[in-house]
Amino acid sequence: MTPDDSGLAERYEAGRELTLRAGALAAEYAGRLSELDVRWKGAQDVVTEADMEVELLIKRGLADFGADGFLGEETGAEGLADAEGIWVVDPIDGTQPFVSAMPSWCVSIGYVHRGELQFGFVHNPPLDELFEGGRGRPALLNGRSVSPHPGTSLADGVVSVGYSSRIGPDDILPVLDRLLRQGGMFYRNGSAALSLCYVACGRLLGYIEPHINSWDCLGALAVIESAGGRSNYRLTDDTLLGGSRIVAGPPDVYADLDAVLGP
Repeated sequence: MTPDDSGLAERYEAGRELTLRAGALAAEYAGRLSELDVRWKGAQDVVTEADMEVELLIKRGLADFGADGFLGEETGAEGLADAEGIWVVDPIDGTQPFVSAMPSWCVSIGYVHRGELQFGFVHNPPLDELFEGGRGRPALLNGRSVSPHPGTSLADGVVSVGYSSRIGPDDILPVLDRLLRQGGMFYRNGSAALSLCYVACGRLLGYIEPHINSWDCLGALAVIESAGGRSNYRLTDDTLLGGSRIVAGPPDVYADLDAVLGP
């Protein structure tokens, strides 16, 4: 079935409810960290049984939308080829902070229809914050409207700089150098989705990263776009499955953020 407006509305409500349910389950696991089996996928890249169980909860919760595809960080892609709608899920973005008993982790769900990002949700259970937004919808934090930082230069706020083992120190150190020389300051909390939501609500001036996976950012990018922020992220088969360079922030400082990240 091709979703009409009512179909998208139904999916929005289902996605919102599932994000909250998933956050509650993740929070239960966070309350008994010492019992969790933690495995390393790579340098500074961990996964736990909580990641898998939270993703499976979301996947099961989407059974009513069986014609939609699914892309999750832990279980991968399913049914994408012929699907007009795709759910993109990161069950726990910021697993390293999660297993370290730090509050900077979240559940992220984004929904794509016919190649366009429609809406997204990011839930941070430790602070009881739900970010949401989408096309034709307001950007909200716990039901209140949000907007990006009012700054007009990099010196006016703090920029989140993402980094992962997919790139090397030689790729990120020049970025930090350019940012500092422009009077900016860097920040990193271990969760791209959460940091991007902080851009949407004005806590952070912007976000830049040489490479980010779609499940780490789509839920939050929907919030940024509905808040009036700007992003370079363009959905294609390549970026959906293989990731992309990313720049996000208020329109007035977007060009400066893009220049700091570089090619």
